[in-house]
Order: sequence, then structure tokens, then C-alpha cells
Amino acid sequence: MIFFINATMQKQKSGIEHAELKRFELFNAHHVDSRFLIRDWDPALHDNTKLAGIPDENLIGMFDYFQQATHVKPKRITIDDLDFGVLNIHADPDLPNNRSLVKTAQGQLVARVNYREDHETVRSVELFDGFNNLYRVDNYDTRGFISLSQMYTPDNKVGTEVWQTPTGHVVLETFNRADAQGKVQKSGWRLTDADGTIRVFDTIEELTAHFFNLMNEKFWSVKQPNIFILDRSHLGDWGLLQLKKPAYTVMHLHNSHAGDAQEPMHSILNNNYEFAMNALDSYDAVVSATHKQTHDVEARFHPIAKLFTIPVGVVSQELLDGPRVPVKDRQYGKVVAFARIAWEKHLDDLVRAVGIVHKEVPEVSLDLYGYADASDNYRARRAVEKAIKEYDLDGVVTMKGYTTEIDKVENQAMMFGLTSRMEGFNLAVLEAISHGLISFSYDVNYGPNEIVEDGVNGNVVPFNDYKAMAAAMLKVLKDPKLAQKYSTGAYDSSERYSPANVWNAWQSLIDDANQIWPTKLAAAHMSAQEGVKQ
Repeated sequence: MIFFINATMQKQKSGIEHAELKRFELFNAHHVDSRFLIRDWDPALHDNTKLAGIPDENLIGMFDYFQQATHVKPKRITIDDLDFGVLNIHADPDLPNNRSLVKTAQGQLVARVNYREDHETVRSVELFDGFNNLYRVDNYDTRGFISLSQMYTPDNKVGTEVWQTPTGHVVLETFNRADAQGKVQKSGWRLTDADGTIRVFDTIEELTAHFFNLMNEKFWSVKQPNIFILDRSHLGDWGLLQLKKPAYTVMHLHNSHAGDAQEPMHSILNNNYEFAMNALDSYDAVVSATHKQTHDVEARFHPIAKLFTIPVGVVSQELLDGPRVPVKDRQYGKVVAFARIAWEKHLDDLVRAVGIVHKEVPEVSLDLYGYADASDNYRARRAVEKAIKEYDLDGVVTMKGYTTEIDKVENQAMMFGLTSRMEGFNLAVLEAISHGLISFSYDVNYGPNEIVEDGVNGNVVPFNDYKAMAAAMLKVLKDPKLAQKYSTGAYDSSERYSPANVWNAWQSLIDDANQIWPTKLAAAHMSAQEGVKQ
């Protein structure tokens, strides 16, 4: 079995989730069985995975597994289905807060019932005692059962959390205690197996390692190895090294391994990869999305682990074979960017570049597609808004929000801009070239400076030089023949990421896993025999 390990599968997906879904489609097309292993608790997990095209048969959530809830027939829970254990109560709608307040005849608050987007299905229930103290919150899975109950202490802090089965049996508990600095921390996890065995873990990392071992055992075969692909390293980098039986473990780099991507050989490590990069040889393989990152990992770490370069994006054969939109039929001067409005995307620089261009070519405009990162009080969005004001670009630059209508947008636009501080691949620029957009990118590691080929499908300009980007855009806007050359080059260069080419790269990794499997089995058998002798 092949596992893709992630934290969750949110509705608004990051590049990692999009990469996993592309991989899932590719594996399905070649009849290779795979499963998503989801580590974090998420009451909306099955709604989101269903929307993403992941059947329950290909999904194993850690909390679902322990809660015996991997396959549950959904049912809708409304306030009429709830029993508060109190007579003569009534519910007052609180529409602005999308909830109802349940009170006694005397006006005593019994509960707050919070709803989902439809304003009727129960999301959670907050329960109050006779002194108006919140003492418990029941959180409902979208499939219609109480999944997590949080017990509150007298000082209004979450003390104990319990997860239960759809039939109401408690199977997992965690305990929150204040440390010496007064910060509330989880002090342990208590798991009750289906057979009644009780197991205690100090941390969620230990619980995760136990889960990985259960999955390895469940799908074990001497004929071929289980392959674990770790897509979010920080939640499983240690756990995968605790497998009791052998497997083929893969560390997948979705971002720069270095804290400063422009100094990959000497800067401190990206904290998300620090443990993994210092334990590379404990894994069987390391996957990078670009040849440049593979080269840098080899040069800096000299790992024994096998290195593979496998793009995280795939351009569908349908798109490769589809009609090409000539530049003359596109909106002249329309620049688009698909990215979270976040600090690392540095979109305020893209606005500055467009601002410079706009002074010479008034027809130019920029549409930003992506939701705003709330970090530091929406710091990145405020920077974009400041740049818009600075260059007087109201009505020229528009923040469009998140969209899934990529084909429609990119078949009408002319150019794509990318000004990131760091990247791991950037699926958005891959989608751009596959739609014939002329791309302009900073020389940033990793991905954009490999996907964008300078002078072929656009231009790669010096890092952090928005004036150079503006000059490159102006050159294209003033030369229709050059613009068409770059657009044609974009369509042609996307062939590198065809399903066949990307699958061949994955097939090489699977072949390596199968090739070394007899050796790993023999080594495990020898180790077990030595353990018996001791």
C-alpha cells in the first residue's frame, strides 16, 4: 500500500493538498492503490475529502480510526434531535451569531447551539451549569455524531478532551495542564482499543507513531513494501522512524529545506524540516520537486537515502492536447496571480511592478486570486493595499479572492506574475504556462526559476527586483511577436509535466522500493534474531 501523510484536507487547500490530489489522480489512472493518512482531528474531514474526490475507501484519519468512524452513514442533526435533560425549555434564535440560545422558562441559559453554514445543522453545543458557567462543549462530526467533547475547568479553560465512537463510547482522552510558566499543555493521551486494552502516550507524536505502526501492520505483505510518503514532515518525521516492521519511507520536500531559500548551502534549516534533514539517512528516499533542490540537497547533506526529482504538478493530457489561445485573442495587458496573499508571496512587489508598467501602458491590470493570510493582522494584505495606494492603482489591481475557475481566468489573461520570497515548486505557475500565459518570476528557489525558462516562456528576473520585472513586462507588451513566442513556448514547455513524464518519475521510486525490499526484509529478520539471542 502507498500512503500519503498529511495533517488534514481543508476546503481551501494549500499547494501540498493540491499536489497530493494530482498524485492521487495519477496513481488511480495507473491502477496503483493508495490511501490518504490524515493525522489531525477535523470534524469536516469527510465533507472536504468528498468535495476533493477522495472516496472514504481511500481515506484513513487517525482520529477516525481510533473512533471506529472511518465509514459512517451520514445523518443530519438539528436542534430538535438534542436532549438537554431539562424540562420546560425553549430556544431563542440568535441569527447574527448563527446559533440558538436554549433557556429555561425562568430565563436560565442551558445551552448555546451553534450551526453550520445552512443555519440548521448542529456544529457544536455549549452547555452551562446553574451558575452560568460553561462546563462542556460537544463538537459534532459533519456526519452527525458527537465526535469530541471538551470539559471546562472552573477558570474557563479546557481541562479534558474526549473523543468517542458514533455510538457514544469514549476511546481517546487527552488532559490539559498548566506548565511552570502557566501555559496550558497536553499532559498525555489515553487510548482504549476496541478489545479494551488501554494505552497511554505522553505526546501526540507517540500516538502518531502508534498509528503508523498499526497501518503498516494492517497492510503488511512480504511480497512488496508499504510506501509511506510524508507530505508534512513536522507531524510524522519522528513517527515514521519508529516503525516496528520494515517499510519504504519517503521524505517529501514541498518547500525549501533551508530557512533562506536563496542561501541553500549555508543558511539555517527550515524549522519544518530540521529534524528530517538531520535524519535523512533514516529514510529510504527523499523527493524534491525540482532538479535544483535535489542538487542542493545532495551537495549539502551527501545522503545515503535515494534522491528523486518528481514534479508535484501534472498537466492533464486533455489540456496538453486542447486548443491554444493566441495572444491576440487574450485581454491585452491582463496580469494574474494565483497565490495566498501572504508574506512569503510578496505580492506587494508584483503590484509595484504593475504600477511601473501602468505608467507607460495604461491598459495593464492585475487580478490577485487567493485568500488573505490573517497572520500579523493581515500584514500581507495591508502591504498590497499600501502599494496600490502608492501607485494610484485603484481599479487597476483587484483582489478577487479564492477561485476554482482557473481555466476561464487563464485563457483570457495574457501574463502571470510571481514575486515570492521562497517556494517549493509553485503549482500556480505550472498551471499558467500550461494555459499559454507569459510568465514573469523572481529568480527564487525552488520551482519558479525552473518552470519559467528565461527567454522561452517568459522571463526570470533578479530576486527582489520588481523594476526588472516591470521592464520585462514592458518589453513583451511592446513586441507582439515576442509575446506570441513566449506564449507558444509556455504551451510547449508544459509537456515536461505531462502525466506520462511525471508517472515515469513515480514509477522509478516504486521500482526502487520493490528492488530493495528483499534486502530490507533480510535485515529485519537478522535484527530480530539478534534480539532473541540477547
